[in-house]
Amino acid sequence: MEFVLKTNNLVKRYGGFTALSGLNMNVPKGAIYGFIGKNGAGKTTLIRLICGLQNPTAGSFNLYGTENSDRNIAKCRKRMGAVVETPSIYLNMTAEENLKQQYLVLGLPNYDGIKELLDLVGLSDTGKKKAKNFSLGMRQRLGIAVALAGNPDFLVLDEPINGLDPQGIVEIRELILKLNREKNITFLISSHILDELSRIATHYGFIDKGFLVKEMSAEELDNACRKCIRVEITKPEALTQVLDEMGIDYKFVSDNVADIYSKPNVTQLTLSLADKGCEIISLKEQDESLESFYIGLLGGENNA
Repeated sequence: MEFVLKTNNLVKRYGGFTALSGLNMNVPKGAIYGFIGKNGAGKTTLIRLICGLQNPTAGSFNLYGTENSDRNIAKCRKRMGAVVETPSIYLNMTAEENLKQQYLVLGLPNYDGIKELLDLVGLSDTGKKKAKNFSLGMRQRLGIAVALAGNPDFLVLDEPINGLDPQGIVEIRELILKLNREKNITFLISSHILDELSRIATHYGFIDKGFLVKEMSAEELDNACRKCIRVEITKPEALTQVLDEMGIDYKFVSDNVADIYSKPNVTQLTLSLADKGCEIISLKEQDESLESFYIGLLGGENNA
């Protein structure tokens, strides 16, 4: 598997405070990597390091196979775009003027591509409207357009939906999916809004107190949070026998309560259990959310 970003025991300290503690993470090419952690867990610190805004205290990272200590790392960073904390836009300029300014900063030879970028992020009809009069969602989309000005294939977004209304959240989500699918742009998205990340991410990294607790694919997370039917019965041995005969996967969570990882025919299940003198007390569908998985992974609600 090819990786856009890899870190190796990455450490960042500020005086006596350790923001990153031996961080090891791997962002596959083409992924939408959800970087999950509470505020202060180290997400923004990692982003600042890979963007070259700060230097590691120890350890290393590489972009496209180039180590951060290599003189060519600056060339690799040209393949990156980033929106860190807040969009880097000029509020007294229009969307087009903001992009022209970014083109000048990057030393691009002409303004070709600006119209396409505005179309891409849904801002082609803003005309002479100043960015200060944009909604938060529009400003975020303009920030992403600015980050895309150098035609990067790796985009880093730090809390991209913070403060957005539901419509703005949907717009950013659809834009990320569009860029990933149509432009094959790899994303690293830091967030603590887990439900929204679960709608788009293909890979996850869970960070706590500067340490990467777990890294997994969306498929692995789905398996860990898989849907089930939770059933409470009077005779657990009868349920065991019936489900084994049906070839259905299950797990007991207490003496009389089991999770059934399938959708059995409820009538058939009820009759089969009744034949063995077993009654169903309750039956409901449920699944573990990304948020509850995260809380469980870190060992309790105090870490949420």
